[in-house]
Amino acid sequence: MTTNATPGHGSGRRVIEQRGLYFEELDEDAVYAHRPGRTVTETDNVLFTTMTMNTQALHLDAAWSAGQPFGQRLMNSMFTLATLVGQSVPQLTQGTIIAQLGLTDVSFPHPLYHGDTLYTETVVIGKRLSSSRPGQGIVTMQHTGRNQDGHVVALATRSCLMWTREAHAAAQQETAGKGTIEA
Repeated sequence: MTTNATPGHGSGRRVIEQRGLYFEELDEDAVYAHRPGRTVTETDNVLFTTMTMNTQALHLDAAWSAGQPFGQRLMNSMFTLATLVGQSVPQLTQGTIIAQLGLTDVSFPHPLYHGDTLYTETVVIGKRLSSSRPGQGIVTMQHTGRNQDGHVVALATRSCLMWTREAHAAAQQETAGKGTIEA
């Protein structure tokens, strides 16, 4: 979190802005537990599935799904993946990421059903400063999603281009200076 004075805020109080962690703040020896969890609903599943034009009956057709091996509809795995990554954003990358570079090793070892609660944890498995982009670094994270019973329902490895604190402050100052009109 950063503390700064917001021009025109008027109260005279410190302003504490929620943000993710900078490259140098990310710890490879920690497990980041992202809370609260997210209870997923039938509405989430139907809306996401239809918005993305995925007509898979496993997500939409309760009667048909009842006759399949899991006996009920499954949450759309792309919704599960998006929620898995999304749960990590406030704690790790909010305002400190430059770009998501890729996702690998994505798997769904156990189904996620309507009414389940998804809890995500992240471990930083690698980080290095960029050789071509000063003040930026590449961070690789392993996201693990579990349901309320502790079953692993999703895994993904994610690589991001992240700011260092000093370079981000300099970039923000440079951007703010471009909007200033001098006489």
